[in-house]
Amino acid sequence: MEPTSISEKLLFTTVRIETVSDESQGTATGFAILFTKDDKQYPFIVTNKHVVAGSEKGYLTFTEAKEGKPLLGSAYRLEIPGNFSTIWHGHPREQVDVAVSPLAPILQHIHQAGKSIFFLPIGHDLIPSEQVLEEIDALEEVAFIGYPNGIWDQKNFLPIVRRGITATPITVDFQGEKQFLIDASVFPGSSGSPVFIVNTGMYTNKHGTTRVASRLLFLGVVASVFYREDLNQIKIMTQPTVDVPVAVSRQMIDLGIVFKGETIIETILDFLKSRGEV
Repeated sequence: MEPTSISEKLLFTTVRIETVSDESQGTATGFAILFTKDDKQYPFIVTNKHVVAGSEKGYLTFTEAKEGKPLLGSAYRLEIPGNFSTIWHGHPREQVDVAVSPLAPILQHIHQAGKSIFFLPIGHDLIPSEQVLEEIDALEEVAFIGYPNGIWDQKNFLPIVRRGITATPITVDFQGEKQFLIDASVFPGSSGSPVFIVNTGMYTNKHGTTRVASRLLFLGVVASVFYREDLNQIKIMTQPTVDVPVAVSRQMIDLGIVFKGETIIETILDFLKSRGEV
């Protein structure tokens, strides 16, 4: 398979993350992003803080490559022993559930192992600018990609694509944070999934102007979901990476929290500043 369309290319942006601790094992989603500053490129893997917190060992699974193309059915599963959580850098604000890990050391390790992998990082220029945001409507269709409940194509090692709509305007900071809601089926394992607006061939902006063109915007990363307990109280639950038996009944109400793309850039810049690189 040689990805040519926008949708096909998005399938190769994600990384399957597995975590291991004393109490549990879990599966979640990460994705590659390419940050460019002063003509320098910095590739990172992005996920949530809660995905990697307390993990003692982790695995990252990539699609292998052959002659520069993805080799479906062949995957390289990189084991990272020791304290897996230490390779991640979290957003400086505790309540922003975003974490990044530099991809260059991981790629170097894979190369030394004699392996070649295929992935397509999301360019940070796909995060909508202020000018682009002026054209985005309060109600937009969105797509997110990942491994809900650990499900994926176990034969071809491809992630699962899901759709939904914006439940709050992207241009408004929900609850005063750089986040918004999506009305979509967000399940454990979807944590860390990238969220996009994907229009192919034609789209209409909020001013009613129809354009014969494709549109791809990167909006942010899935982090949490609202749920309802037995007593019909609505609460927010950080998406765990694994299902854990509980005494009370919890019902997802299909409202997920997405941290905006700019929080990822803030996390990357904070990491680079800590290394004296910017």
